[in-house]
Amino acid sequence: MATNLGPIQKLLDDDSISEIMINGYNKVFAEKNGKKVLTSVKFSSEEELYKMVDNIYSSLGKRVAKDVPYADVCMEDGTRINAIIPPLARFGISVTFRKFAGNIKTLEDLIRNQTLSQKAADLLVACIKGKINIIFSGGTAVGKTTTLQILSNYFSDEERVITIEDAAELKINRANYISLETRTPDQDGKGGVSIRDLIRNALRMAPDRLVIGEVRGEEAIDMIQAMATGHTGTIGIVHGNSPKDVISRLETMVLMSGINLPLWEVRKLIASTINLIVHQERSPDGARRITYITEVRGLDREEVILNDLFTFHFEKISEDGKVIGVLKPSIKYYPLFFQKFQKLNLLGDHIFVKD
Repeated sequence: MATNLGPIQKLLDDDSISEIMINGYNKVFAEKNGKKVLTSVKFSSEEELYKMVDNIYSSLGKRVAKDVPYADVCMEDGTRINAIIPPLARFGISVTFRKFAGNIKTLEDLIRNQTLSQKAADLLVACIKGKINIIFSGGTAVGKTTTLQILSNYFSDEERVITIEDAAELKINRANYISLETRTPDQDGKGGVSIRDLIRNALRMAPDRLVIGEVRGEEAIDMIQAMATGHTGTIGIVHGNSPKDVISRLETMVLMSGINLPLWEVRKLIASTINLIVHQERSPDGARRITYITEVRGLDREEVILNDLFTFHFEKISEDGKVIGVLKPSIKYYPLFFQKFQKLNLLGDHIFVKD
């Protein structure tokens, strides 16, 4: 990317830094090995900082200005940027760079980093190939997008894949691939295109698989209706603290759309369309791990039934502060999709045998 990134370029070039946080022109933090530290990097003025932000956003067809005081963009290398300007940011322009983990490219890398186990990886690959509907969940910067990016390598070459994002991070390595990105309104408040608009349009584009970068509002009902109308293999990302919390958030987001359904009907819709929740968390030592792989099993007495297939078992904290633990099978019941996967030769029951 030709944009001049000024004083922070050296931080972006440092592979050991995962995140850069600019709190005004004279205070720049960086996250290194899971710890946030103040750096010596500074801009000469607020004007220099704003010029850098404007150069980045305008080169990517977006802008940050008084009428659009905050926005997300994604650079060509996958680095995600959020900027927010005064008066919303009281101490000056605030910019956050979340760098794409370029050193993590394969499932083997995730296993080596202890993000997941080999058995859990085999299960997720089978779920991708078997085209069940999956929600990836967790907080911010826990590695959801990286995990999804790597699993996208197991999409069939014959699939037409459409991704829908606010800031296009995903890069699907398939020939028949379309990337859709939202657009902020212009200075007159016109021309805005939302995630919800893009989902509705994508359904007219003959997709074999929809991937929705982040579901956080009314568009939840459009995603679920897509799943319910035969668009199997749909994948969405939802922020949440646990699989149970994700279900609650989805219920709330569906009701936000104004749909005239009682809560139990909303739960029935969720339980009959979403098959799996893959939940990722960040440990105190900075490690990013999958902590739950949970089946959405159905509805019982108007409550959504969850079936944990894998859970992370904490063991101890090592002398150097590392969290020690392992992602293990923990099923009560084989998942409802298991027989189908066996017939397709995607999965054997050894996956669920506890070590």
